[in-house]
Amino acid sequence: MTVSGGFDLRVEPWIAVRLLTGEPACVGLCELFKRAHEIEDVEIPVPPAAAGLMRILAPIAARIAADDGERLDDPDIAEDIDDWFDLRERVLQAGRFDPQAVDAYFGRKDLADRFDLFHPERPFLQDPRLRTECVDAKGVPNPSGVNKLVMGRPTGVNGAVLFGHFTDTAPVPVPAAEAAWHLIAQLYYGPSGQCTPRRITSERAGSGDAAPLRKSVSYFSWGPDLFTTLVLAVPSPQSEADWETQDACPWEEDLHAPLEALPPITWPGRILTGRFRHAALLVPSQDNRTVTDAYLTWSTHQPPRKVRDPYQILDRRHDGNFQPREADGARALWRDLDSLLLKDSRQDARRPPALEHLPRWLLPRLRVRAYGFDQDGQQKDSVWFKATSPQVLRWQEENDPQMAHHVKRCHTAAERAGDRLDLAAKIAWKIATDSSVDPSPKAKIKLDARKPGPWASAALTQYWPTAETQFWQLTKPGHTTDRVDRPFVEAALAALDEAIGQANRADIRVTRARHRARSLLLALLQPSTTD
Repeated sequence: MTVSGGFDLRVEPWIAVRLLTGEPACVGLCELFKRAHEIEDVEIPVPPAAAGLMRILAPIAARIAADDGERLDDPDIAEDIDDWFDLRERVLQAGRFDPQAVDAYFGRKDLADRFDLFHPERPFLQDPRLRTECVDAKGVPNPSGVNKLVMGRPTGVNGAVLFGHFTDTAPVPVPAAEAAWHLIAQLYYGPSGQCTPRRITSERAGSGDAAPLRKSVSYFSWGPDLFTTLVLAVPSPQSEADWETQDACPWEEDLHAPLEALPPITWPGRILTGRFRHAALLVPSQDNRTVTDAYLTWSTHQPPRKVRDPYQILDRRHDGNFQPREADGARALWRDLDSLLLKDSRQDARRPPALEHLPRWLLPRLRVRAYGFDQDGQQKDSVWFKATSPQVLRWQEENDPQMAHHVKRCHTAAERAGDRLDLAAKIAWKIATDSSVDPSPKAKIKLDARKPGPWASAALTQYWPTAETQFWQLTKPGHTTDRVDRPFVEAALAALDEAIGQANRADIRVTRARHRARSLLLALLQPSTTD
């Protein structure tokens, strides 16, 4: 394998990991695959980059993982799904990637320069044509700025300083390894709307579409080592994807012409790495150790090809169709567990395909890893997060139906108490602050959505951590009772009292408001409202 003179992602240490021994390390792609059985976790501190990286590693794992000459991305094996699962089983039993297969893939002549972050002709996941296409009316290069690349940095002259004192008037270079993380994050989670203009014809277009994972959350089955995690991350063949047409990832094929029709979605490479809506180009320092500038613009205006992402939950909308579950920075992972455990026919949510048909012998050792980015559909980024569950996939309905349905009951009770707490706290605020409101128990109260008051938010902030503690208590062995609502109602009552506070107990309106709110919560314990 010939190493390039730029920043070769095959050998440069750019992926932060934790070994099974507990030691931290930083590895390149070759070492990551060769030592995957020695690695416990990926520890890139930018969750949207980690979610994108997993989608890049999975098709490479499919190219490398094989048994008896049959690879996990073999279209002939994909014809029979049982044969494919049998092959995956044999790969898992091997316990590691074959080092010779790793060298064979990354040493391919046609990929010799494709993993170089700064190659002049084919930089990794970038489009070198932007040097001449992103120019102003006089033909002068018009880069987007390094702050535009790094998620969390302010952009523009008046950008808010939130995560560090960075401004476009004095940009701070980014280490090449970190630039690779943010490049991946932008391609998977980048914004829609106005962007750096790109001129291909006489028209200089300056707007684009949102990246394929924008405002979403991804769920992976997380094994005891990275080898297991990556093999399980390889999606099984999907009926909506083409596995007979030659599959390719961006680094394995020629640059796509932005004005032409998009290639078909093929399995597994284009499902995971072939749906980008942005084009990027990094500008390195003279020694190729940092990134000093960047171009970020649109890559296509063709309608995106529809395909099911294998790592997302789909929720049923009011019109009956399904859409990916949106990331919510205030929502803990345990609140999604029933959607990951129950069969699709049992609920208005569809389990991620990558969490279907997991090997039964591995289930007791499998956790769930979630990567999410709370964003709007256009430009606003709120918060990103990473969360990992305990070994809960042994509770999947196919393996333990009693426990799967118990988890559903617990979650339903928690959500019901949370919704009622939200309503009760708003009603209490209305009674306490509006003298025209009748506080009697049967009086109807009309709430103003624009004036919810502070008690609801404060109460929910108190409630959800306690509810999570109660949830894990109820899911311990021996706690599979049908009556699971009381602990959550009691947690809601305590959160309500904490939000209203002790100082106002002498106020008769506050006392009546508290009583009315507590009555609404206690009504959840009546037989007509229990499971």
